[in-house]
Parts: sequence; structure tokens; C-alpha cells
Amino acid sequence: MSTIQPVIITARLDVLIGFYTELFGAEEVFREPAKGPAFYVGLRVGDSDLGLVARPDAPAGPARVVLSVAVDDVEKTLGRVEALGGSVGGGPSDMPWGQRVAHVTDPDGNAVNLTQPSPAR
Repeated sequence: MSTIQPVIITARLDVLIGFYTELFGAEEVFREPAKGPAFYVGLRVGDSDLGLVARPDAPAGPARVVLSVAVDDVEKTLGRVEALGGSVGGGPSDMPWGQRVAHVTDPDGNAVNLTQPSPAR
């Protein structure tokens, strides 16, 4: 279990489950209730946890939180974002602090950074 766990509130639970599962290999580790339509779904992405809460009246649009997800290959992952309902905002770019970063949004408009160590120069 993560000490700090981001939780996304969404009106489109199934869409976000598909996005994070297909793009990052997330695994569903918890569902409440266990049977029937879910209110909460816990996903495990690598060694981190991400919660998704179903709320039909969830406001649309991004919040003031950015999810930063470490991936093996930014370009390869970036190429799959739009097919999964997300959008590409920019990148990839090599940052001075040693990361290669691309900016995307998930299908609900939440900001997500794809990161990997910068290639050796």
C-alpha cells in the first residue's frame, strides 16, 4: 500500500480503468463493492496505487494535480495515448534534471506526465 495514494473522481469509471490498464499495465487490486457496479476501484501501477471513484456528477476538466508515471519508453507509450482516449499535450523533451518527459491527459482531462531517465548524451 502507498503512503500517499492519488484518487481520481470520475463519471467514466470504465473508461479510466481501460486507459490506465492498457497504457501503464495497471492491475485491479480492489473493488468496492466486489459484485455489481463499482463505487471504488484500486489499481496497482508498478509499486504504486491509484484509486478511481465513480461519481456520476463528477465535474469535468482537470484539477490541480499532475500524475507523474515512470515508463520504460516515453515515445512508445506516447504513441498509444490517443488510441486509448487520452490526448497528447507535448513532448517528449529532455529536461535538465535528467528526465525525458511527455505531457498527456487521460480521457477525463487529468494531467499525466510520462517520464523516463534521459538518454545519455
